[in-house]
Amino acid sequence: MLLSESGGAIDSEDNDLLEFPLNLEYLEAEFFLYGSLGYGLDTVGPKLAQGGPTPVGAKLARLDPFTKDVILQFALQEVGHLRAIKNRVKGFPRPLLNLSKEAFAEVMDSAFGKPLNPPFDPYANSINYLLASYVIPYVGLTGYVGANPKLQHPTSKQLVAGLLGVESGQDAVIRALLYERRALPVTPYGVTVAEFTNRISELRDKLGKSDLKDEGLMVHKAEGAEGNITGNILFADKHSLSYHRTPQEILRIVYGGGNEHVPGGFYPKGADGHIAKSYLKS
Repeated sequence: MLLSESGGAIDSEDNDLLEFPLNLEYLEAEFFLYGSLGYGLDTVGPKLAQGGPTPVGAKLARLDPFTKDVILQFALQEVGHLRAIKNRVKGFPRPLLNLSKEAFAEVMDSAFGKPLNPPFDPYANSINYLLASYVIPYVGLTGYVGANPKLQHPTSKQLVAGLLGVESGQDAVIRALLYERRALPVTPYGVTVAEFTNRISELRDKLGKSDLKDEGLMVHKAEGAEGNITGNILFADKHSLSYHRTPQEILRIVYGGGNEHVPGGFYPKGADGHIAKSYLKS
């Protein structure tokens, strides 16, 4: 048993399950902070970073005022998430994160099965940034859905439910902003926004190796809500319930190679915490 800063006892399994999402919360916080402000936790919350290495390649994005406002709100919410988790568990310093345009270009190349020309740059404009943002929160929310039934302590469940609510909201906002632009071609590729989301979702399913748990903004009518609509602004199962992912599935996706034992992608040296490290040791 461990003691949280709030004084409550935490089961060791709860500790591991609450600790693991810090990896994704660090990723989201830094991506959104840099995208909206041009700087990250080293300025906004250095104590939360705990001396972990500064992210590679993150920078200010060229965002329109509305999108910048939304992303800055997301960024500050992620700072709160880091603080909330660390109030319950000890956690770990920020892992090395690769948020460079090259890292995101590699994701998009994998999604399309070929190099895009020119390489995709998430920081170039609002549409590109929203498409890059589409890559991240959904993975985190499915992890929270998967963790919740495994938690033992009521305060752990309450924390994860609170985190899940906001992560789901962020994903919904990103999908809604992209859905409004679903028919627009992404310059200079001549591919619609909707097709980009479809490709990204297909890639996450492929890397996760766990059947269908992801879909883009447009689907066949039979695959939409109640089998009766092609719009897919929120993705869920046949009963419109959120899917869950295990830590292994999440690592396969964020490492970019479909293998939870081999770091890469956004985590060049791997994710941190007991769960993630147990796969690295394997």
